Amino acid sequence: MTTAANVAASPEVPAARAALDKPMDIRFLLGFLAVVAGGLFFMAYSIYNDLSDAGGGPTTIVPFMLLGLALLIALGFEFVNGFHDTANAVATVIYTHSLPPQVAVIWSGCWNLAGVLWSTGAVAFGVLSLLPVELILQVGSSAGFAMVFALLISAIIWNLGTWWYGLPASSSHTLIGSIVGVGVANALMRGQDGTSGVDWDQVYKIGQALLLSPLFGFALSAALLVVMKFLVRKPELYKSPTSDAPPPLWIRGLLTLTCTLVSFFHGSNDGQKGMGLIMLILIGVVPTAYALNRAVPQSNTPAFVAAADSASKIIQAHSGGQPVDGDPRPLVTAYIHAHQVSDNTYPALAKLVSGIAGDVQTYGALTKTPLDKVQNVRNDMYLVSEAIRVLSKDQGAQLKPEEQAGLAKFKSQLDASTKFIPAWVKICVAIALGLGTMIGWKRIVVTVGEKIGKTHLTYGQGAAAELVAAATIGAADGLGLPVSTTHVLSSGIAGTMAANGSGMQWSTLRNIGLAWVLTLPAAMLLSGVLYALFRHIF
Repeated sequence: MTTAANVAASPEVPAARAALDKPMDIRFLLGFLAVVAGGLFFMAYSIYNDLSDAGGGPTTIVPFMLLGLALLIALGFEFVNGFHDTANAVATVIYTHSLPPQVAVIWSGCWNLAGVLWSTGAVAFGVLSLLPVELILQVGSSAGFAMVFALLISAIIWNLGTWWYGLPASSSHTLIGSIVGVGVANALMRGQDGTSGVDWDQVYKIGQALLLSPLFGFALSAALLVVMKFLVRKPELYKSPTSDAPPPLWIRGLLTLTCTLVSFFHGSNDGQKGMGLIMLILIGVVPTAYALNRAVPQSNTPAFVAAADSASKIIQAHSGGQPVDGDPRPLVTAYIHAHQVSDNTYPALAKLVSGIAGDVQTYGALTKTPLDKVQNVRNDMYLVSEAIRVLSKDQGAQLKPEEQAGLAKFKSQLDASTKFIPAWVKICVAIALGLGTMIGWKRIVVTVGEKIGKTHLTYGQGAAAELVAAATIGAADGLGLPVSTTHVLSSGIAGTMAANGSGMQWSTLRNIGLAWVLTLPAAMLLSGVLYALFRHIF
């Protein structure tokens, strides 16, 4: 007869470990290679088609070779991002046996693809605004190529290194560090103070999102688990799996939903970083097709000119009637760097705005801009847009609310003309991110699923962490801010372990924290050194 004491003393059934070591099916490998080949063909065909519609492009093979190399590296960054960051999304469904590993990564990859296609591009151009203005305006030059290659290769190197050791480091963090490193190196090589090569206000804004999101992930996931235990009194939700059989259907559906949301919002946020860099490459090499948004209809020209005239009047009202002789661009660029209004800032900006309005009115539509003028018109638009962005935050600019609104209206017209992402770029990035998810997920999944807490992940812990991660990433996406899926989700799982009293594996958390601290300086150093090296090579 079994006594109560014997029942109490009976050992707890150990949690079942996820089966991660199944060999890759040859059909999967063949399908993978077929998708890669199809994606590359689709990319080449799209570029050819866009150049044909634009009426021309480079006449030698060298620019196309550089373009192909740069695009492959940019897509390689997104591929690594896929198996580095998105592995976090599938860890919970794999370790709770809600989905088999192979099914989970394919499912996650498909929803990453959907997230990329749904994205707006706000994050992409927010990240690009960290780059030095002079390099963006000359992205087709040797310095521009050095910049693109340096920041992408340094980001890939650090991501691969942390992935190899199974550390959930942040691809977003890495890319931001690489961009800052290029900016500092560029300023030093030009004989300037290293701090002048970066928009530190924008770095601070993005840095806040990257640094605070893990803290939100930890606290909110812990709080959500406590609330779930109070409201959803289902004991099976808070127990570890004891076999490799799937959990009850409602638990399985909940965890699959949270995995889907994290994958979707990861694609919509992280995929944009690769899009922005690809657009930078396309603008530099084939500006005739990609410098200006050819999808803007001719019917928009009167509205553009009206917004430009309104902005010109606002700026001229602050210029004191002082004319500017010569090229206004260096003066506007200097203001963007210094964030300090000088006597020449408003006159120079007014001259540039008037020139843009005159060009668009003369040509009648963006699509009618002469091929040899496209790059110049685009650069002027980008320069004015960045100047208005800085003016809107500059207390010294002394702009009234209605004046800020008028300038913002013109800026939206400029951004619609220059900050766009063709559908084929989204599709190619989505494919790279999705394929990456399906290939290299195992190392990070093991860390997230086994090495953060001392006990096996429960269904409730996985659901709480992923719900918070999805909400955080979705909110950041709406605000145009990059956040780290890795940091939010891994810190969320740590938060649920703390709230559950499960205990922590402090050695793993220490290593994750060390990677978190070192990512920025390491990426900055790598990209700065590579930028200097590539400048000499090019």
